Amino acid sequence: MASEQVLPPLPQQFKLIQHHMRTAQEHEKRDPVVAYFCRLYAMQTGMKIDSKTPECRKFLVKLMDQLEIMKKQLGDNESITQDVVGNAHIENYAYKMFLYADTEDRAGRFHKNMIKSFYTASLLYDVLTVFGELTDENIQHRKYAKWKAAYIHNCLKNGETPNSGPMGMEEFENEADDSLPQSSASNNPVADMPTSDLSTIHTPTADQPPSNFSTIHIPPGAHAPANTPAEVPSSSVLPTTPTIQPGPQNIPIIDPSLYSIASQGEMRLTPEDYARAQKYCKYAGSALQYEDVGTAVQNLQKALKLLTTGRE
Repeated sequence: MASEQVLPPLPQQFKLIQHHMRTAQEHEKRDPVVAYFCRLYAMQTGMKIDSKTPECRKFLVKLMDQLEIMKKQLGDNESITQDVVGNAHIENYAYKMFLYADTEDRAGRFHKNMIKSFYTASLLYDVLTVFGELTDENIQHRKYAKWKAAYIHNCLKNGETPNSGPMGMEEFENEADDSLPQSSASNNPVADMPTSDLSTIHTPTADQPPSNFSTIHIPPGAHAPANTPAEVPSSSVLPTTPTIQPGPQNIPIIDPSLYSIASQGEMRLTPEDYARAQKYCKYAGSALQYEDVGTAVQNLQKALKLLTTGRE
């Protein structure tokens, strides 16, 4: 894979993208699509920061070569060739990491694996900007995830017990800007954690996350990734391949009106409608890869309603 293409040392000017590059390296084999778009985001951001300084230019040229190699290797992958599918892939992945961390947080299970999941989710929301502007929901999720990662890390570092779950949206809005990790490694509480202390997390995909942190109710462990341990050992090096049997699934009730629904006369779908419907179908397909029937059914219902009524 692209890891065979050795990059020069990261220039000091590019500290802002160092964690995105690390995330790409961590996903090299586990999810090459995530690795590809993390590097694409890093390249686009690096070009904006400094494309003229010799060491920066050298790094960017090598990174471009690496991306070209990956693009050829993944040429038959729709997540690389179609923006809508690629967007859904990264958004799903970010959401699943966020939801796992949020579930652990609300259950009062504070550990480095969960902190990294929050922080990596925030990085992947950065990566989503390669497809265009973020939705308001994704902006909120990115901000909240970075704030939570910093807050919980600082509490554990100081021997304090963090408060579980959101502490109220008003308090979050007032404190988030001051609590977010900074781009500089020296000021980033998550970056200060040794890499060996942060286990890799296998995260399946899911539907879009809820928009209101103060009211969402997630049963503890209900959405934890299948390969993620519910209890983390006290050892500084966390296991990377635990095996957890999936629990029973809650299958949503199918809307009876969808059985007999018919297209609305002169109703015309816009290109945006088709793109959203395709996105919902992609979500459903991704969920089925992980035997998440509930999420698949919900998204298929959304796609069907959109295609037959023009409304969501």
